[in-house]
Amino acid sequence: MSSFWSNWIIILTVGNILACIWLIWWTMRKRAGEAESGDVTGHTWDEDLQEYNNPLPRWWLWMFWITIIFAGGYLAYFPGLGLFQGAGHWSSTGQYESEMQTATEKYDPIFKKYAAIGIDDLASKSENEEALAMGKRMYLSYCSQCHGSTATGATGYPNLADNDWLWGGSPEKIKETILNGRRGVMIPHKGRVDEAQLAQLTDYVFSLSGREGIDAASAEAGKGQFLALGCVGCHGMDGKGNQALGAPNLTDNVWLYGGSAGVVQKTILEGRQGVMPAHQEFLGDDKSHLIAAYIYSLSN
Repeated sequence: MSSFWSNWIIILTVGNILACIWLIWWTMRKRAGEAESGDVTGHTWDEDLQEYNNPLPRWWLWMFWITIIFAGGYLAYFPGLGLFQGAGHWSSTGQYESEMQTATEKYDPIFKKYAAIGIDDLASKSENEEALAMGKRMYLSYCSQCHGSTATGATGYPNLADNDWLWGGSPEKIKETILNGRRGVMIPHKGRVDEAQLAQLTDYVFSLSGREGIDAASAEAGKGQFLALGCVGCHGMDGKGNQALGAPNLTDNVWLYGGSAGVVQKTILEGRQGVMPAHQEFLGDDKSHLIAAYIYSLSN
């Protein structure tokens, strides 16, 4: 924050507090000709409805003063006046770091204890239910925004409970994905196929997963497009994909972005750029170990 904006905030804040003090003083002072407290003011409506000079209760007035005093004390101790840090030197960052340090000292030994146990054992043995519960809570905090609270995914976000894996579903691969993230690339083919060829290629892709009602001749022609465009380089000659590249299996009728003709054609023409962010720095190895165990347990 620049000194200009710091001074601007200080002037506005202090100015408003002083304005409140002036307003209370101005309303409290007695004016010439003012009726005594409890007397009528001389204002009359509807012949007999009169206004009395009844001031606010004294406790109400003291509440205003207490609020102003509290504001002064708060601004003296906490940062609220531009660049002034306050006598307490409090900051949200400092409080966060302090709380994180306390949590680290408390929970790190627990994380380390479970990190020494294999992911498959954490996922399968009943004595490790506490570890899975911890993994689930961390999953809900850090992963459910994309993959859903039940881990069944959403459009563009893989289902983690169906045993269909883009990058591999072994314990090691799941943990590797959490730690390092993934970046899937489906290159666009717009301009490389015309409308008829696109329809043929779509029919062939559908035929790989056993879709009914597909024109056999069109699908056979689409197979040539599949070869000519180099789709086999990622998805393989049999269309079963390549987990080393994150290339989907086209034969299992599981669709990350949707399985309608329009969506498949959009994928072919425009490509896809799926990103799974890395959590190595944020979560670390031990916490990722527990989350990986929970995810592994969902499909095993």
